[in-house]
Amino acid sequence: MREERDLWAPERSCWAEGYAQVCGCDEAGAGPLAGAVYAAAVILPRELDLPGLNDSKKLTPKKREQLYEQITARATAWAVARVEPEEIDATDILSARMNAMQRAMDALSVHPDFALIDGNRDHGRHGAITTPHAMLVKGDSLSASIAAASILAKVSRDRYMEEMAERYPHYEFETHKGYPTKRHYELLRQFGPCPIHRRSFLKKL
Repeated sequence: MREERDLWAPERSCWAEGYAQVCGCDEAGAGPLAGAVYAAAVILPRELDLPGLNDSKKLTPKKREQLYEQITARATAWAVARVEPEEIDATDILSARMNAMQRAMDALSVHPDFALIDGNRDHGRHGAITTPHAMLVKGDSLSASIAAASILAKVSRDRYMEEMAERYPHYEFETHKGYPTKRHYELLRQFGPCPIHRRSFLKKL
């Protein structure tokens, strides 16, 4: 319980500065060779107890799904946005990440006064975070709101890649989710890219 309570420290600092509605924001899917990049923004009720809340990468798929349902049911506001492979190729992945996160924040039903953003970059050549914000390196393991956003982004993207696996069964997206695994490269060399592959990521082929 001690660790979970400590996850609220960044939010408490923001509240102390007078920001009433603080959202966490994170993205998933920057590294894959295929599929959209997803982002989520979440405003949680203050000090909400969500047992097991943590960085999505440290949770099992089953636990992520359980927390997804709890977060979406209990959040003050939440939103998920994505940037398609075509836009990633037309710009760059850093800009796509920024645009996905800003779009998620813009879609919140409650306007955030301040955002806690995972990572150390808040702008690219073709996109930037415009909501007042602070960057938190490894924020998904330091902030309750960012951890919640990381879970929504990860689960949403995984579900999307499972749908893409049904549409493009040759590529086994259900197992590697589009990431650059040895098997994924083998299938790419065998079948060539499909419509959701990021052409700008396929330099090694």
